[in-house]
Amino acid sequence: MKKKLLTYSLSLLITTASFGKGHFQQPPADTTIEDIKKEDELIDEVVKSRALPKKEKVQYFSQVTKYGFKNLFSNYSYNASLPYTNQVNPNAEFFIQEYMRGHSKYLLKMKGWGQPYFNLIENVLIQYGLPKELKYIAVIESNLSTAATSPVGAGGPWQFMPGTARTYGLMVNSAIDDRRDYYKSTHAAARYLLSLYKDLHDWLLVMAAYNGGPGRVYSAMKKSGSKNFWSLQYYLPEESRTYVKRFIATHYIMEGSGGIATSGSGFIPAYNENGTGNLKQPNNLTEAELAEVEMLPVSGKFNSLVIAKNLSMDIVSFNHYNPDFDAMLASTGNYKLRLPPDKMQYFVANKYSILNECVQVLLGGATIPVTRTTYPVKTPQKKRG
Repeated sequence: MKKKLLTYSLSLLITTASFGKGHFQQPPADTTIEDIKKEDELIDEVVKSRALPKKEKVQYFSQVTKYGFKNLFSNYSYNASLPYTNQVNPNAEFFIQEYMRGHSKYLLKMKGWGQPYFNLIENVLIQYGLPKELKYIAVIESNLSTAATSPVGAGGPWQFMPGTARTYGLMVNSAIDDRRDYYKSTHAAARYLLSLYKDLHDWLLVMAAYNGGPGRVYSAMKKSGSKNFWSLQYYLPEESRTYVKRFIATHYIMEGSGGIATSGSGFIPAYNENGTGNLKQPNNLTEAELAEVEMLPVSGKFNSLVIAKNLSMDIVSFNHYNPDFDAMLASTGNYKLRLPPDKMQYFVANKYSILNECVQVLLGGATIPVTRTTYPVKTPQKKRG
């Protein structure tokens, strides 16, 4: 096995160096990066315990799960410094172009107002050693909306059915619906995605299973004699194969065309009139709003979602007063916070407790809150197909 891995590693280096459009390479079918049995046991342990995996397990998961994109990206993950078409499977290119014509305008708008949600989701995925690209599943499922409800009863940003939600640690009853809690539901989604990956070991197949159920994917694998999505796609229901392609196209629109939906890179630099290159804070308030608003310079690891929750503000309203808050704070280290007087008074009185909660969410050191924390989102104006 070691000899096989060494031979494959050398060939991969050669392939990567000469990779071009139309020459998508895949690892040999018998190449195993880690012992599958060990991987399965560790995933089962995390899913059943409903607790965050320890650091060493996170590192292990991050190594084994990245290979799940072997049938999408030439080097297992997207590299923003390289042309997108040089690293994505050519089978996906036609659908990407077609999907862009009908959906790119809406998704490009989502880059801005959805940034705090992408940051939160990505942070949770990292705590489980999962690829950050999986955050776009929530876009396909619900357009990031906590209020989203399907005709069959799936709810929340990750569109859990009640039974599945309970299996992965969420409370769903007449009084409480944790599916609509961003923080809790994203932790449950991470555990569910890990569980699906344990069985399928390919993220494209996991997405097909997330949409149509694992049984249909197993059936397609059996009928096609393949575990490669591109080979078995037409044995899947049309909805499921289109779902996978929507994920790929969404990823391209968000990141492949100069997207800003990755933590720490969301702020687009602006320049002062003198051309010195100093970042300036965006302003979209009317003169009347500016006359009423109070301002306070802040620095540190504040998070817009946590602040809005503590101030009982809708995140859309918070973003209106403070555009690009998370991205600019990450880029410059400071921000001139703007709030209505009553909200500012509460923020000043509770500044340090709010900051502490922000840091705990960022580092992942806090357990899932006992109290329900629902972050409202902008309701989409247009339903995507």
